[in-house]
Amino acid sequence: MDHSHMNHGGMDHGDMGHGGGGMADMCNMNMLFTWDTTDLCILWKGWHIRGPVSLVFSLLAIVLFCASFEWFRITIREKDADGTRLAETVPRHRQVKIEQRSHAAQTVLFMIQTFWVFIVMLLFMTYNGFVWLAVTFGAGLGYYLFGKSTPAARENICH
Repeated sequence: MDHSHMNHGGMDHGDMGHGGGGMADMCNMNMLFTWDTTDLCILWKGWHIRGPVSLVFSLLAIVLFCASFEWFRITIREKDADGTRLAETVPRHRQVKIEQRSHAAQTVLFMIQTFWVFIVMLLFMTYNGFVWLAVTFGAGLGYYLFGKSTPAARENICH
């Protein structure tokens, strides 16, 4: 069928991804390791690296996020140990109730930890060297600051 005689003047083709003004907001999704930060988006389109300043602030945010994750993991481990010691000191009929509450709280904390660790994994999956270094440095900083009393916390963060 020949469409050459049809008038296409009133049709808007501006949002079809063929270039134009919308390209400035495109995210660069790498599937191989790179140090390039041109149009790097971290986790979602709104976290778009547009220059050196946004890169530095983003890397600092990632370091803090990963360091706080280490604090969270280590704190949970210490609270679990404290709860076990506390449950052993109360009468048996109260232990069941304490254990049920404790298990419910541990489940919620486990859910938060699982969500957090997968966000860290998604950060790593940017395949960007700067982000990898920020994740690694943040985890190391968190362990250095908060892991003094818990040597068992050196296990891998992926559950």
